[in-house]
Amino acid sequence: MPGDSLKVIVGLGNPGPKHDTDRHNAGVIFLHHLCKSYGTTLRAENKFFGEFASINIDGQDIKLLFPTTFMNNSGKSVAALCKFYKIEPQNMLVAYDEIDFEVGVTRLKAGGGHGGHNGIRDIISALGGKKDFYRLRIGVGHPGHKSMVANYVLSPPSRSEADIIMSSIEDAIRVMPQAVHGNWEEAMLRLHTS
Repeated sequence: MPGDSLKVIVGLGNPGPKHDTDRHNAGVIFLHHLCKSYGTTLRAENKFFGEFASINIDGQDIKLLFPTTFMNNSGKSVAALCKFYKIEPQNMLVAYDEIDFEVGVTRLKAGGGHGGHNGIRDIISALGGKKDFYRLRIGVGHPGHKSMVANYVLSPPSRSEADIIMSSIEDAIRVMPQAVHGNWEEAMLRLHTS
């Protein structure tokens, strides 16, 4: 996997204004800010069951996708895009909220399981069990007990937490030029020490 260049970046979340600032939407918040950094916006694309854009990061043509199928059905959207553009999982980065990380901790990871995240679980399933895509895990903190997780991720962070999450998203956007070229070690080092 090291050395895989990127062709698509997916940001996970739930559609609709009432979810815009939810912790669970950290992935699509990252995607919106990536768009803004490169002067574009996502637009509805029915054939991908989501919102879509193309940007150029450091000479690489990158597709951006926000599945608007609701989190638990994200795989339908991702599989449609990968099939259309003939993109392999190892050329994809999926950004999402990570409750096992404190607010402000954001990490890149190559492959792995779903870690209990329903969006990731559905993507792995829709890709026929393939897990070897990259992940950008954006720390949103944990409510303390698993019975509280659903309400916690479907509510917005505090103002101070939101500011910290935004700062870590900006750090992640800064390492995307390394990531798109497959310089994952450099991207990880820069992000994980920022």
